Amino acid sequence: MAFTLLLFGLISDTFVAALVGLVGARRRIGFGWTFFLSVLFTPFIGLIFCLLSDKLPEGDRNWGCLGSILAIVTIALLVLLLMTALASA
Repeated sequence: MAFTLLLFGLISDTFVAALVGLVGARRRIGFGWTFFLSVLFTPFIGLIFCLLSDKLPEGDRNWGCLGSILAIVTIALLVLLLMTALASA
């Protein structure tokens, strides 16, 4: 039961961090750094860093290489954890 709650917390935290990263994609900080800070600390801290950054001109987006790689690796690890948890149950 405790492992399931921990897994749910990790998945929901990663989802919220990705949403904060999408907000950061329209800022100078970019998706990658916003997502990284949101995962490392909390999504609230990532949102603060994001909102302190300047907006990009004309609605451009800054995805960044780090953001794509980090998002894929994080999602892959969460799927692996979920599959391991379901296999052991």
